[in-house]
Amino acid sequence: MKQKILILPETLPEYSIVWKDEPAFPVDCEEMTGWFIVPKIGEKLVWGMYDLPSRKLDVSYEMAVTGPASVHGLEGVSIAARVIQPQPAVPGKEPMSDAVEASTGGQEEWRFIAQEKDGYTRFLSAEHIEGDERVLTTFLDGDAFMDNWGFGEDNCGSPVHLESAGKIRRSGAELTTGEEKAFMDVAGRCDVTLDGVLHETVCIMDFGMYVDGIISEQYVNREGRTVLWRRFNRDDWQADRYGKKWSELLPGNERITVNGQLYVHWYDCLCVR
Repeated sequence: MKQKILILPETLPEYSIVWKDEPAFPVDCEEMTGWFIVPKIGEKLVWGMYDLPSRKLDVSYEMAVTGPASVHGLEGVSIAARVIQPQPAVPGKEPMSDAVEASTGGQEEWRFIAQEKDGYTRFLSAEHIEGDERVLTTFLDGDAFMDNWGFGEDNCGSPVHLESAGKIRRSGAELTTGEEKAFMDVAGRCDVTLDGVLHETVCIMDFGMYVDGIISEQYVNREGRTVLWRRFNRDDWQADRYGKKWSELLPGNERITVNGQLYVHWYDCLCVR
């Protein structure tokens, strides 16, 4: 049987998001946080990051679960990830070059051991090559691992089962939350039409769980797979580094407000399975 070819479009397809006045359905999302692959034998995907407003593909990742693996006595699966840089590469002066660098860690290949257990998914180790040296970090390496790959207290991981806890109230582009600390919750039910195809989804929003000042919208279908992922920056996020607020850097990009604070849409991610 001929294998399916996994290819991302060079330009982000047009899409629309329609919020529904219907209860959000619960989902079981087994994907690894930030990397979209499910840690099960046979799983593979390609996912990529798209700049806005240019809509061009800046970088993509070819990922596959290659077999069973274990680290420090904990069993999981081995995941191979290969970075695919489009030509020409993102110029160093562009803000997206920082996003690409942050996601790749400056590496062309990664190998992870990950696990789904007790209703959570978690990374157990991450490995790459620097020059002639193979570098491995594991969940026992403290901040060196947790700052990049860990999630939750004692690396408990990301919960698989997700349903609305009512922490987010959304009216169009205005959001209100009662939470002062970082959290994530299901924000509502949406119809996402991507490249002419309708997807029934729920929107899972992350408010600063990894980085303060960052919000993500993850549109997940009934099968628990990500259809579209979108990132928003607080207007003053790292303004000293970039020299302007994001509303000045990206004046035409979509905006939302959270408890009166402005956030600006930066980039999107798409997956092909």
